[in-house]
Amino acid sequence: MTRTSQAVTNGSNRDYLHVLVVDDSATVRQVMHAILTTDLRIKVTVAPDPLIAFTKMAKELPDVVVTDLEMPHMDGLSFVRKIMAESPLPIVVCSGLAGSGTELALRALEEGAVEVISKPKLGVREFLHESAVRLLDTVWGAAQARLQVRSHLPVVPTKLTADAVPPPTVRRMAAGPRRSLVVVGASTGGTDALWTFLTAMPAGCAPIVVVQHMPEGFTRAFAQRLNNTCEINVKEAQDGDTLQPGQALIAPGNFHTILERKGAGCYVRVIDGPLVSRHRPSVDVLFTSAAAAAGPAAVGVIMTGMGNDGAEGLKEMKDTGAATIAQDEASCVVFGMPREAIAKGAVDFVLPLQRIAGRALELTGTTLHSEQST
Repeated sequence: MTRTSQAVTNGSNRDYLHVLVVDDSATVRQVMHAILTTDLRIKVTVAPDPLIAFTKMAKELPDVVVTDLEMPHMDGLSFVRKIMAESPLPIVVCSGLAGSGTELALRALEEGAVEVISKPKLGVREFLHESAVRLLDTVWGAAQARLQVRSHLPVVPTKLTADAVPPPTVRRMAAGPRRSLVVVGASTGGTDALWTFLTAMPAGCAPIVVVQHMPEGFTRAFAQRLNNTCEINVKEAQDGDTLQPGQALIAPGNFHTILERKGAGCYVRVIDGPLVSRHRPSVDVLFTSAAAAAGPAAVGVIMTGMGNDGAEGLKEMKDTGAATIAQDEASCVVFGMPREAIAKGAVDFVLPLQRIAGRALELTGTTLHSEQST
């Protein structure tokens, strides 16, 4: 299905994508309008606050809503909740990088928003160009999103200690080759998918490294939120971090994360660089480095997301003997990234989201006693 035909949503017969931009800054509205209308298939409507937005939505329902979270008359989080309760639409949160913006954005994702992006830094030409690429890709990805009941992240104030909660019973499996690490890539819809995957991991699991397309600043808050709900430790990756069992490293936004060999193990490098496959961090960059650093000792997992980031890197992993998994279409919010990887012949197993963690555990030689083989 082409992007143009996919843009016909909400029962309309129009052949363009209608995007509603809601932001109280006239400058931001102007910049967003200018960026989006560089694609002639997109029609843009703007509103300075949610109340005016609802008036415009009553006249013509948009295909995608791009909204700030801190606005007059109604805050953005309430705006997201009201849309999802009354007339669910794909919502992209466009937020600042500092202060409470990261926490509010994560809460908006839990309420049903499909993606979060950072506001363009006005006047910085290179950043504005990259923002344009990301904004256009994000809007088209949102238009293709399959809206579904979200698995809200439980709010847990502090992680229970090992003394308070007995660790899950795990066993080592003798059958098949032992693989020592797992790398994961995700984009649109990935925050929910990663929560499902990581909360299923026991404390003794193989090291995990994740690229989730998310802006700088948001990845740290996302990692902290996951760390409060997972049995394993979850943190934003820092340059030089050694891969440890029972730990997941989340690639920091706006930086590429690569694996390098160090003796019998691996460590991560966090580096700057141009967009790769239209992203930074890029799944392709992580997967390609995993192919070189770990070869057949790795497991690669590609999850929900728009575009083709990760497909080429996953093929390189498979060619070096790594085991590879793709999320199936039915459980994806957007099937783009897994579909491209499958089309390249890069995938060994196509599985629903709920079965991916179990298969990854089996491939790395660890499984829960209570888990059924998949």
